[in-house]
Amino acid sequence: MNERICALGWVAAALALTACSESPSSSTAASTTVAAADGAWQQPRTEWGDPDLQGMWPIINLISTPFQRDEKYGDRGLLTDEEYAATQQRLAARDERYKQEIATNKMGMGHWAEASRSNDAARLTSLLVEPANGRFPELTAHGKELAAKMKSSWSSTAFDNPTDFDTWDRCITRGLPPSMFPFNYNNGIEIHQAPGYVVIRLEMIHEARIVPIDGRAPLDPAIKQWMGESRGHWDGDTLVVETTNFNGVNGMTNVGIPGSPRGDTPTTTNMKVTERLTRTGDNTIQYEMYVEDPEVLTQPWKAAYPMERDDSYQFFEYACHEDNTAVRNFIVTSRYERAKAGKSP
Repeated sequence: MNERICALGWVAAALALTACSESPSSSTAASTTVAAADGAWQQPRTEWGDPDLQGMWPIINLISTPFQRDEKYGDRGLLTDEEYAATQQRLAARDERYKQEIATNKMGMGHWAEASRSNDAARLTSLLVEPANGRFPELTAHGKELAAKMKSSWSSTAFDNPTDFDTWDRCITRGLPPSMFPFNYNNGIEIHQAPGYVVIRLEMIHEARIVPIDGRAPLDPAIKQWMGESRGHWDGDTLVVETTNFNGVNGMTNVGIPGSPRGDTPTTTNMKVTERLTRTGDNTIQYEMYVEDPEVLTQPWKAAYPMERDDSYQFFEYACHEDNTAVRNFIVTSRYERAKAGKSP
């Protein structure tokens, strides 16, 4: 499952592109870059001519940036120098707790948070850029009705059935959009390419998003999937990925994303997610996500952030699986505690 998660079942025969090499950087060995006469950076291309996005792009650089913006910043998208320095101090304190646990050979809460990366992403006041205030849109009346029915280990207090847990609790999926946003750990994202395909490989829940870019027709709307069904195309050097056919079970955000709305945010089978990935340098990709679901959202929202390449990053095993014992233990304990308190289960 881990080490390099080298099983190519998710890529299938059509994606026998790199045979899951040990070094992430080797996946780009076949790319070519034509140097501009003026020395300006040029978009590298694969050997078959597509813009090359391959590599390891962990988003741990976003860990200090909240999903939605603190209201005190208003419409301001960047921190001041003073605010940025304070953020760097908080990151340094977080990293120090991790280092102290290593030095004392004693693991504690410090190891729930991977070491941070200091960069321009930390200057963002939020990942959300639309609406302009960086705040998650209000839910519609139907959205609030659906939200009231959502359950998870983050928000529920009584557990009787597996459906009292969300799909992340049950190790099925984080879903989309949440899979493309940071958490305290397992923030690896790796991109592979083959003629007609782009694969976005995720460390959390060890999923791989296979994106056909060969112009094939979309799936029948009757076919619904946990992560939806993606179709991609090139807009110049930008990869555009449109995802539909969601099953409407996952949340649009979850509390695990730093700075996300505290309440549950539902999705429907009509949600559409449009992503844009534009390589802006040897080690940077500008990522954007536009989310539409008018049944539950009063307006669409958009997030944007820089992805930074780090081919030294390695995926750690995400050993969670759907039959994990934690769900059963929650249920047994919840029933016991309620019985002891004289409450009906």
